[in-house]
Amino acid sequence: MDAPYTLRPHRIGDMGMITARQAIVYAEEYGWNAGYEALCAKVTAEFIEGFEAGKEYCWVAERDGVMLGSVFVVRHRERSGVARLRLLYVERAARGLGLGRRLVQECTRFARQAGYRTMTLWTQSILTSAHRIYAAEGYKLVDEQPNHMFGNDLVSQTWELDLTR
Repeated sequence: MDAPYTLRPHRIGDMGMITARQAIVYAEEYGWNAGYEALCAKVTAEFIEGFEAGKEYCWVAERDGVMLGSVFVVRHRERSGVARLRLLYVERAARGLGLGRRLVQECTRFARQAGYRTMTLWTQSILTSAHRIYAAEGYKLVDEQPNHMFGNDLVSQTWELDLTR
């Protein structure tokens, strides 16, 4: 039996596709507005414009040429020795394959190999499936802040993982 998906590095065209798919998925599932699409576009543009090979990476999961999900590791611009996990998402059709967990594990492995001491991520409290993945990988919730973003009242969360252990 063929593997349910393959992982590959980003290539030309992926950033637009990641932005579009994330905006659509989160609009359909959570009612988020175009503000989320703008955030995704900003993150993906900053990734391409400031890309540092060996310190940053984007994984794209696909099956038969169809994108199933993606995630990024980027250098935290304000905190030395800290990596950021950004824009984890898995298409509805690929859920249950362990893809989200695998993407987070790849981020952790890469960040350790790149010499980062800490991995941090910012998310929203309603994304409970992702929280289970983060907790299983050893991330700890370190901050929560209520806010109004993407057209909704939400609670932002910051999670961190000590990579030195």
